[in-house]
Amino acid sequence: MRLLIIVLLSTLLSCADVSARRPFLNLLPESREIEIGKAYVPYAIEEFDGLYPDREVQEYVRSVGRSLVKHTERRLPYEFYVVNSSLINAFALPGGPVMITRGLFMKLNSESELASVLGHELGHINARHHARFLEKQFGLNLLLNIGALLVGDKPYGQALLQFGQVGAGLLSLKFSRDQEREADQLGILYTHRAGYDPMGIIGVFEMFKSMERGGRPPEWLSTHPLPETRIAEAKGEIQKLRPQGAFITDTQDFQRMKAKLLKTQPSFEEFKKGSKAFSNRDYSLALTHFQRAVELYPENYVARAYMAYILANERRLEEAERQSRLALETMPDVFLTNYVYAYVKFFQRKNEESLRYLQRARQLIPDHASTHYYLGRNYEAMGQVSKALEHYRTALELSQGKAEWASDAKERLRRLGGM
Repeated sequence: MRLLIIVLLSTLLSCADVSARRPFLNLLPESREIEIGKAYVPYAIEEFDGLYPDREVQEYVRSVGRSLVKHTERRLPYEFYVVNSSLINAFALPGGPVMITRGLFMKLNSESELASVLGHELGHINARHHARFLEKQFGLNLLLNIGALLVGDKPYGQALLQFGQVGAGLLSLKFSRDQEREADQLGILYTHRAGYDPMGIIGVFEMFKSMERGGRPPEWLSTHPLPETRIAEAKGEIQKLRPQGAFITDTQDFQRMKAKLLKTQPSFEEFKKGSKAFSNRDYSLALTHFQRAVELYPENYVARAYMAYILANERRLEEAERQSRLALETMPDVFLTNYVYAYVKFFQRKNEESLRYLQRARQLIPDHASTHYYLGRNYEAMGQVSKALEHYRTALELSQGKAEWASDAKERLRRLGGM
């Protein structure tokens, strides 16, 4: 009995969440939390207009992030990304990934403000706020099997729908005031320990408040409530630390990276105009804006990928192939470039090559309906009917029969005997 009690106590203590400063039993193992966070990185990248395609900027943000994680309670595989969205936002995923938008970076004034934003998001991760949301909202069996959706060739329609639901929940997660207070406390502690001026967070908050009063509230406020009391509480936390001596407020590196982002801003403004025209199905106007975006900043791979998609639909396949290849070479490890390159190869009737890149796209984002439709088309062209049928069924289930290719997929199912 004594041995049993010791074993039970050891198990409970191993599950206790010490980083949140109070006991909490973790239903979701840390290894699975990490796996889930990694699984949704490609999903988040696409949701926020891709990665900013400058390696020096990405490495700079990683270096600031790495200086902070040395002082966090949890030893996790932290990663830091600048995503291309013009929205004023930053967010994290379970188990380590942290993302800041290009829009927010350009609003910041100093490296200490950048460190405070990253530190705050690290606070959410270390307090397991995302993991607790998952534990509360979704069945543990689903969470434990998320990784299984990313391997193998056989699609599972219903499970993929659930995968999308989890991702949507994570990217729209709204934190409580208590959770924000906790993330503030931890973030201030991390920045202080890393040698940054902890008042950086106050500068960020005041900038957000100024935008809110001006009628342009940042997107960050939609998921991170910022009542007036929160600024006072954050100042109180800083006073408790009694910061003394020299702290890093700003650096030349920060200002140089910000200047880079500002310089490429016109390219992304053109892309935004092109995206609006694309949504309105004015493809001629969209193509014009995407071409301007690439002329202004050749590394704007998202604009190139959209250009390639339009050109492929117009059967201008040689130019489509060139643009899709350049986009892929610029950013080979994201969903969009792999999917569009495969899309072009399908129209070129290079089915095996198209299939290879579609499979890569599916590994990155497994619940994208059109990926499954074109997997089906390639398998059908190659005479692998059973696999084609599986992907047509999955494509229809994921799209709920509303995609522009839905009637074609249904007809192919019927003709191939899969109805």
